[in-house]
Amino acid sequence: MTENARDIRFDVPLYTVAEAARGLGVPPTTLARWGKGYEVRVAGRRPVKGAPIVTMRSGAPREPVVPFVGLAEAMVLAAIRSAGVPLQRVRPALELLKTEIGLEHALASKKLYTDGAEVLFDYARSTSDEGGGGTVSDLVVVRSGQRVFAQVIIDYLSRITYGRDGYAQVIRLPGFEHADVVADPRRSFGQPIFTHGGARVSDVLDRFWAGERLEDLADEFGVPAVEIEDVLRAASRRAA
Repeated sequence: MTENARDIRFDVPLYTVAEAARGLGVPPTTLARWGKGYEVRVAGRRPVKGAPIVTMRSGAPREPVVPFVGLAEAMVLAAIRSAGVPLQRVRPALELLKTEIGLEHALASKKLYTDGAEVLFDYARSTSDEGGGGTVSDLVVVRSGQRVFAQVIIDYLSRITYGRDGYAQVIRLPGFEHADVVADPRRSFGQPIFTHGGARVSDVLDRFWAGERLEDLADEFGVPAVEIEDVLRAASRRAA
């Protein structure tokens, strides 16, 4: 068994598909396709298959199936998709990253941050990945003679704190204007928590929806009221 296989970040499912999708602000069906792959059948044609990209374990519906490393991978993949790059272009690029960087879970590795832009730039130049929108080349820009990720990718990668082994250790979740919410597998079993006060987001929201005053919750949990309001707005948007 490898060291990573004994690590809670890699081996223990912490989130259901719905929980992980809600934390990242992506549709659950999208996340499920990223983690389980897909197959499209059209009469008279060979099936079109897409291999999984995000780490996801098997499990019954509504059971946790997404480990922390899968959450990190999905957040970076969401950034790539927000840049307009389709999955059929992403998959071969990720295989190249896996080969060139020399490790599993490249999307959750600090080496993606430090070396990935160079690899993807060379990949885009050496393939037919050119022309119209939605190409791997859209992920990389040249600044001061250096190849770096486009700002949308940097914004997401900067949300990750990496451990000593170079893999994601803490994620600052997107989708909030004021609230500082993190997922840390060493705290609250990876469930989203407020950085200020350390309370689980779900505990604070449950108490609010049960009728408690926002000001009282802010005092009790040590979370600024503006952050609770921000999380409430985000939860309402994602439930809509």
